[in-house]
Amino acid sequence: SREEEVEEEEEREAEVEKEEEENRRGELFTIVVSHNLYGVMRVPLRWVLWDVKDTLLKVRSSVGEQYCREAERMGLSVSPAEVEAAFHQAYRRYSSRYPNYGIIQGLDGQSWWMGVVRDTFSQCRVQDPALLNTLAQNLYHNFCNAENWEVFPDSKKALESCSSLGLKLGVVSNFDCRLEAILRVCGLRSYFSFLITSEEAGVAKPNPVIFDQALQRCGATAAVVAHVGDHYVNDYLCPRSVGIHGILLDRHNKQNQPDVPPEHRLSSLEELLSRLQQHMD
Repeated sequence: SREEEVEEEEEREAEVEKEEEENRRGELFTIVVSHNLYGVMRVPLRWVLWDVKDTLLKVRSSVGEQYCREAERMGLSVSPAEVEAAFHQAYRRYSSRYPNYGIIQGLDGQSWWMGVVRDTFSQCRVQDPALLNTLAQNLYHNFCNAENWEVFPDSKKALESCSSLGLKLGVVSNFDCRLEAILRVCGLRSYFSFLITSEEAGVAKPNPVIFDQALQRCGATAAVVAHVGDHYVNDYLCPRSVGIHGILLDRHNKQNQPDVPPEHRLSSLEELLSRLQQHMD
């Protein structure tokens, strides 16, 4: 009868609605469970990326002192304080006009730095072009010498600890092509599988593209990579923007950004091993 047909149709619709509701619940359950799993599950680290300057090593003496020593070797008498002030002005000027060593404008690290040196000494009343060029060339090449650098006492042990955990290491640095030679003379180059400098990459931190390039070199996803460095924006926020674990090294306890939790902060590289082991369990 017509009434029976209507009743059967209503039953079928009720069954369909019930099935759809169960499916919706199943989808929601899957989403919630997946979220919870990924929320608590730790993916073991495979790589640790490193900043270099002021993280693993530092310049032994000020720029003013280094430049003055070279000037004195060439018979010039200049004040370290005056040279230091002139250098910072020249550095700011070149960084503004020709960011990241002027790569986009067709410069390279050497021509960029030689320009900074010439500008610095020109401000200190050194006008002879040949003398300025010689100063610039000597300072550029001498910067690679081991005596200009001091490796922090905790650096090698931290790198060795990473290697002992089976972690691979790489470098991501806003440096020029001299970095490899500097790491070599300081006894650190052998720890790293690769180096990426901003001169080579064509972009500098905090542009996240440099970390995308690092992930390609790692051949890994960001979830299994950490980055250690001393600069809040360049070495913490920037790698985190692409999903890399950021670890901020604050040797002098001067960085008090509220969005950096204690577990993401180090006062010494001696603390690094225990932090990494938490991700390795």
